[in-house]
Amino acid sequence: MKTLPLITLIAALASAPVLAVNGGFDGPGATQNTPAQTSQSGGFTGPSSGETTVAKALDLSDDSWVILRGNIVKQLDQKHYEFTDGTGTINLEISPKRWNGLNVTPKDKVEIRGKIDKDWNSREVEVKQIQLIK
Repeated sequence: MKTLPLITLIAALASAPVLAVNGGFDGPGATQNTPAQTSQSGGFTGPSSGETTVAKALDLSDDSWVILRGNIVKQLDQKHYEFTDGTGTINLEISPKRWNGLNVTPKDKVEIRGKIDKDWNSREVEVKQIQLIK
């Protein structure tokens, strides 16, 4: 007799995530909504907290996440590049797998997403994602 209410409770709990409405983000850096998501609402609308300039990034602490927009001006070695956005320059560490087939010249404006890697006397951005800005 007690198994029927228990089965009903388990079924209700198992179906709760299916019936829940997911939130989302609508603003800079947001991905396109899929058709199933367009009828749902909620989330944050506004600027991304990670968007910054090189000048501000140079003052951030180790492991701070940043989004930078500007140009890669030269390659320093196999994985290190010099980046500028007009407010200053900073070195980037870009693993070959992060390029994803993208070809960039110094004239191309790119968006860099990564984290600050601070050493005793240097600071660079460890790039997690790079994309061309059109």
